[in-house]
Amino acid sequence: MDPAARISQLTGTAVTELQVIGGQHLWRHYRGLLADGRKIFAKISERMLGELFRSEASGLRWMAAARTVPVPEVLGCDESALVLAWVPEGSPGAAAAERLGRDLARLHASGADGFGAPWPGFIASLPLDNEQARGPDAWPQWYATRRLLPFLRRAADAGTLSLADVTAVESVIARISDLAGPAEPPSRVHGDCWWGNVLWSGGRGWLIDPAAHGGHRESDLALLALFSPPHLDRILAAYNEQAPLAPGWQSRIPLHQLHPLLVHACLFGTQYANPVRSAARAALGV
Repeated sequence: MDPAARISQLTGTAVTELQVIGGQHLWRHYRGLLADGRKIFAKISERMLGELFRSEASGLRWMAAARTVPVPEVLGCDESALVLAWVPEGSPGAAAAERLGRDLARLHASGADGFGAPWPGFIASLPLDNEQARGPDAWPQWYATRRLLPFLRRAADAGTLSLADVTAVESVIARISDLAGPAEPPSRVHGDCWWGNVLWSGGRGWLIDPAAHGGHRESDLALLALFSPPHLDRILAAYNEQAPLAPGWQSRIPLHQLHPLLVHACLFGTQYANPVRSAARAALGV
């Protein structure tokens, strides 16, 4: 079935315009127009990807239910396609950045039933273990076993990380309870909240491409900080004013960045070996 027919089948509406605008991982990106006037964005793969797109759709709908940070509306999905409402992209400004900080704080405060999620997890094209854990002290071990260890093993098995890299991350895992900071209840987090997954539209920051789950709110903030985006200071200041962070949160940024850096090592190879080791050492305070 061609892409237009697949989109039409998922939305129940004919496609009048469709063009490829890029792609990544295992799928292509499309921009289109439906016969009823709606503009759409679609991810379409030639392969069946199991629950990957349904997982993203579940995360978007879960975030939308909080009525805090805006996210694209899900118009349809199956094992090889995801169709969303088009969000026209603008430029970031200081006021929009501050609003994103407040919106993100409100999203996190809307909470979750536990750490993890009741749907299969994915980040980019890689599976995430979303098995849930509950309890005020559950996050450190959940993060170590569900987010750090699987990607450490994957990168080590691929030869991406050296013995010194692996040892540094294993030391973090061994000390996770001491490094994690004060216990916090599970937050409703985006899960892959780096700068490339923020769209600016209508004076607000919209979040896309989530790996949403119940997690630690500092993880989303650490991911935002990973690639030095503009207006980060305004985002963090507005967030902290809306929902003050626990003492020492800045020192825990490397701990929360360790997971996405391991993911990058798995996806992109040895260029992320040094950042992984550096983050692990910074988390340990050495």
